[in-house]
Amino acid sequence: MPEKNQAALEFLLTRRSRPAKTLTLPVPDRDALMPILTAAARTPDHGKLEPWRFIVLEKPALDRLAGVAQSRGAALGLDEVQIQKGVDQFRNANLAIAVVEIIKPNEKVPAVEITYSAGAVCLSLLNAALASGWGANWLSGWASHDRGFCTEALDLSDNERIAGFLHIGTEKATPPERPRPDLEAITTWLSA
Repeated sequence: MPEKNQAALEFLLTRRSRPAKTLTLPVPDRDALMPILTAAARTPDHGKLEPWRFIVLEKPALDRLAGVAQSRGAALGLDEVQIQKGVDQFRNANLAIAVVEIIKPNEKVPAVEITYSAGAVCLSLLNAALASGWGANWLSGWASHDRGFCTEALDLSDNERIAGFLHIGTEKATPPERPRPDLEAITTWLSA
């Protein structure tokens, strides 16, 4: 039998995202963020393309993004509830990391695998933040899918898009456990 890392397995079996609206100060500083970002960058990456990058959003940047979300939501004709949700995602945050997927066409690597890798970076970043003792949550939202927002707020290139915003901070309340998938219902065993 292989040697088991029981502490890591126990963490993964009990990990729980923390709702972004429950995260408060303090947030990790740059020194505390570097091992978290380093862990996230160890994500599987077919072809070693590094099809993602990080944008660390500190409070002044988040406030600016809230303003862009307000104007973009109005320009898109979204209702007030949708706009406010987009604004609050940034205005109520103290630190977030935008994970940017970079589309790098490669004849050996299907485009979908680039997207999978960017999603894996988001989960790795989330887990690294939680394992470091911080509260963390992975969000997207309408703004992350709006090209105008991505260009105006984050100056993304045409070959870039948001895979997610990872909010990190100090949790003020531990969330209750939620129902988990029924493994019997979602698992098929093939032996031949």
